[in-house]
Amino acid sequence: MSEWKEYKLGDLIETNAKSIGRGYPYSKILYLDTGSITCNKIESLQEFELSEAPSRAKRLVSGDDIIYSSVRPDQLHYGFVQDPQNNLVVSTGFVTITCNKTILYPKFLYYYLIQSQITEYLHSVAEASTSAYPSLRPSDIEALDIEIPPLEEQKRIAGVLSSLDDKIDLLNRENVTLEALAETIFRHYFIENPNPTWKEGKLGDYVKTTSGGTPSRKQSKYYTTGTIDWVKSKELNGTFIFDTEEKITEEAVCNSSAKFLPANSVLIAMYGATVGEYGILAHSMTCNQAVCALLPNDNYSYTYLLGWAICYKQDLINLATGAAQQNISQDLIKQQMVCTDYKLIRNYDEQVSPYIKKIKSNKQQILTLSVLRDSLLSRLLSGEVKVVGQ
Repeated sequence: MSEWKEYKLGDLIETNAKSIGRGYPYSKILYLDTGSITCNKIESLQEFELSEAPSRAKRLVSGDDIIYSSVRPDQLHYGFVQDPQNNLVVSTGFVTITCNKTILYPKFLYYYLIQSQITEYLHSVAEASTSAYPSLRPSDIEALDIEIPPLEEQKRIAGVLSSLDDKIDLLNRENVTLEALAETIFRHYFIENPNPTWKEGKLGDYVKTTSGGTPSRKQSKYYTTGTIDWVKSKELNGTFIFDTEEKITEEAVCNSSAKFLPANSVLIAMYGATVGEYGILAHSMTCNQAVCALLPNDNYSYTYLLGWAICYKQDLINLATGAAQQNISQDLIKQQMVCTDYKLIRNYDEQVSPYIKKIKSNKQQILTLSVLRDSLLSRLLSGEVKVVGQ
């Protein structure tokens, strides 16, 4: 640590360096809003004629800039701009950060800023602001104290963390491809080219469904000492669920409507903003009453039930009712139609099962690598763990 030096971050960066001016050369722009990126993952870019773009579409970025949402930092709307397209414009809701690269390696700073303790601190600063909602000023970021090693060591540290992120990203992209392939095959078998010889039946006549419950919140011991995963509808993530936000005890299960569900149960959300969302259990878990579980059996594999939940998600959303809060019922789900040709379902399962198993394996690797990356992050950036140069 003797070679590490402390700086005021504002001495090493420039914030909001460039904005659209009179000489801006592009008539069309690609626009990134704050809500369209989370943890460096861009959900979408919008294309606009410059004359019709939102008023907040003003901020310009260069390669290796960092973008950090000034509103509610705890929502993690930040990213690292690697090779931006020439007409990329970001919202003025971002603070853009440009590093003095002779002293501060941009990717090192990016990892510094995304540490949980930094995010929590910046969020506390935002909450203390006098604006209508928690928000940061560029000067709040510039006021941070940062301790950094020599530039080459910064690069080595960032390289270790980037290699983990690259592996995680590769696995995520592989899963997106496999999920799309599995959905395409399901649609081919059961929706777009159905065999005229097979009949449909109501799901509830062929597949057991169940739900769960919420143990009494008055009994804090049900949660504080729990080890049993307890799924809430907001945790249905469109893929395998390995862990849950809250855990409950066996006593809580015995004294509530919560019940153990087998691995590979397919879950569907029944209430609120998450209606129709789905997930699949990586191992035995419990759930609350806002979730309907479809339990696979000898004739209806979990791969079929998962494909069904994916492809009929919008249908279930369209069936949701309720003025204050949209919802569907377990009975309504049981009334939906499924294929009754068991041979066809088995053929589908044989074809798709390797893809789904690979998705599960990849997801487990992603979680393992994410834990490793998070554990290394603060230790590398503090100098507790040293990266030896080659």
